[in-house]
Amino acid sequence: MNFKFTFAGITALLNKLTKILIPLVVVSLLLGILMGTDTPFVGDVYKNVSSIVAMLGEDGLLVLVSLIIILAYLKKE
Repeated sequence: MNFKFTFAGITALLNKLTKILIPLVVVSLLLGILMGTDTPFVGDVYKNVSSIVAMLGEDGLLVLVSLIIILAYLKKE
């Protein structure tokens, strides 16, 4: 068994995994907003994200806007 664990290979794997999971999370959040928190799987994702935002406190919206700006900047590169 010949396994090549290189930094480039691991990075490529994580990039592919991220490209698959981000749209899944986004769709789950949108469905959680539209269908409510009682929907299986979708509601759990929505509850988890909303609890993370609640942990941030009153500045949660500011943090989300900041993250969106940072990610948009990083996406340009």
